[in-house]
Amino acid sequence: MKHIGVLTSGGDSPGMNACVRAVVRTATLNDIQVTGFYRGYEGLMENDGVPLTRYDVRNIIHRGGTFLQTARSQEFRTPEGRAKAAANLRAQGIEGLVVIGGDGSFTGAKFLSEEHGIAVMGCPGTIDNDLFGTDYTIGYQTAVDTAVEAVDKIRDTAASHNRLFFVEVMGRDAGFIALRTGIAAGAEGVLIPETPTDINRLVGYLKTDFQKKRRSGIIIVAEGDDGGGAYDVAQKVQSEFPDWETKVTVLGHTQRGGKPNAFDRILASRMGHAAVLALREGRTREMVGVQGNQIAYVPLEQAIKHHATISPYLLELVDALS
Repeated sequence: MKHIGVLTSGGDSPGMNACVRAVVRTATLNDIQVTGFYRGYEGLMENDGVPLTRYDVRNIIHRGGTFLQTARSQEFRTPEGRAKAAANLRAQGIEGLVVIGGDGSFTGAKFLSEEHGIAVMGCPGTIDNDLFGTDYTIGYQTAVDTAVEAVDKIRDTAASHNRLFFVEVMGRDAGFIALRTGIAAGAEGVLIPETPTDINRLVGYLKTDFQKKRRSGIIIVAEGDDGGGAYDVAQKVQSEFPDWETKVTVLGHTQRGGKPNAFDRILASRMGHAAVLALREGRTREMVGVQGNQIAYVPLEQAIKHHATISPYLLELVDALS
């Protein structure tokens, strides 16, 4: 293999730049040319690519976001869109493609490979940490750090004013960020999509513990929680305690931005390196994961079809410590 492409797709996550850097430098070391495509599959269909050398990826390992930019493409979901992308790859002599993104990005890579014979490898770049086959995804740890830092600051003002704060973190379908943030920040409660929200249980806890001591509190709510999100949950609790002062803070996209921490820089570097070596060895339609601190290769079909599950131990831990 003499020429590969690389792109970032879907939602951005801290560490994507570190992964691109590892792809380019590993490929260069193995005499493989690299073309980087802007705006994910959109750039691939528009042939909006640029040659990347080891010098082009200097001073990006510490930067958040992705310098290749990213997008979600509706056209690439069609056979015609994928045919256009494959034609562009073949015209440049590109034999393999590294896709950094989540399950939607991997679905596109899988179809592209099956329909047009392009070798593809995926690197899991998503803050949600919900991809099957890897202990951690690129950006997850940094997103948790960002959320914990924000909650620590919110607790300062909550304690100063004796307030109950509901803090909403990202996680439309998965509660990994909420759960770890709740444990690390010492939250009084954590509500996640994987478990049914029992407002009566939350209200009962607040009546027996919070109300007696009149202290401040933090409740972490994942955006996909079935209670309706932080605003709806806060409104339901407020109706039970009209004399209390409740506040809502939605952290939103702050969790996607910022410099990747050391863990994510190393994780992304390992995954990008392994993806290039896998393509060179003839592997395809796999995701690079880390299992038990060892590199593992997971078929894209499995990574897409299944979802990582919440640890029952962590659920028990957050309940015991709240």
